[in-house]
Amino acid sequence: MFPTLGPVVYVLDLADRLISKACPFAAAGIMVGSIYWTAVTYGAVTVMQVVGHKEGLDVMERADPLFLLIGLPTIPVMLILGKMIRWEDYILRLWRKYSNKLQILNSIFPGIGCPVPRIPAEASPLADHVSATRILCGALVFPTIATIVGKLMFSSVNSNLQRTILGGIAFVAIKGAFKVYFKQQQYLRQAHRKILDYAEQEEA
Repeated sequence: MFPTLGPVVYVLDLADRLISKACPFAAAGIMVGSIYWTAVTYGAVTVMQVVGHKEGLDVMERADPLFLLIGLPTIPVMLILGKMIRWEDYILRLWRKYSNKLQILNSIFPGIGCPVPRIPAEASPLADHVSATRILCGALVFPTIATIVGKLMFSSVNSNLQRTILGGIAFVAIKGAFKVYFKQQQYLRQAHRKILDYAEQEEA
């Protein structure tokens, strides 16, 4: 049995317990709000980068505020979801299956149609945290890379939006071709590996 609390101590104890129960929810709300406003800021910066600084500001000033609050945060989400589509793997599987009918593929990607002694096991793309972080970073940096590639390869195009779209398509195509070639060489290397007996060294 504890002594009866005074009114001041009772109020302070009640406030302490309420704060202790509310803090986890407040922390979660602050975290979600921080992520949301970070996504909004990233979406706004991406719009100004892709369309042009002045043009992007004009577009956002004329747009409905509710549309901006909903549309801008979806930009990084869509970039991440798009990055998770591993279209190179589908193309590589189709080429491995039908490359014997298309001889031109063997000249572009050597060994892609050759029979292999064993089928290597391929790990899941999200099996480790490194792949997940690469997907996140690659998706968020993609608009900047598309803008740079567009300025370098399509400088004759006047529209910033069209130039960035063309730059993004060119970057994805070139990067995908190199990735397909690299993964195919890794596949062949794993398929043709040999297991040798351990040679014990003679003691001197």
